[in-house]
Amino acid sequence: MDIDRLFDDKKYLDNELKFFKQKKHILSIKENKELTLSFLKKAKHNVAFYKQNKNNNSFNDWLIVILYYALYHSALALITNKQFSSKNHYATILILIKEYGISKEEADLINNLSINKADAELYTNLKTDRHNASYQTDKAFIDKTIIYYEDRVLHFIQKTEELIQK
Repeated sequence: MDIDRLFDDKKYLDNELKFFKQKKHILSIKENKELTLSFLKKAKHNVAFYKQNKNNNSFNDWLIVILYYALYHSALALITNKQFSSKNHYATILILIKEYGISKEEADLINNLSINKADAELYTNLKTDRHNASYQTDKAFIDKTIIYYEDRVLHFIQKTEELIQK
């Protein structure tokens, strides 16, 4: 995924969105606050599980997985809040960029509540590490990596709550 291109090339972003809409991986849905809040609740549930288990580094692979799903459910809350559903992780990121995104230049001018390039990169990087944690038996995740993701995922979920309350 070329995050820079998605932010720099509006036509490319729109074409990617069009592709996923044609494939029915992105659907327009009716407003559903209950579903939005359910996704946010699931994200918080995942964070609670993470916090309960984060001091046991024997399961660092699963800690990465649960942080990813906390982030993903938060992202689903955001897109549901904008009346979309997604059946594809990449498509979810596209919606986030389109509906909440800002240009790199605007990032310095607009408050931190917008979903920006760094948030999209967090999503894609954590998705990759979640995949590695799930399927690569020789990959060991160190505590520093988990703490890095923990801080960013918790911040993203906080942003999600604030955006949904607007």
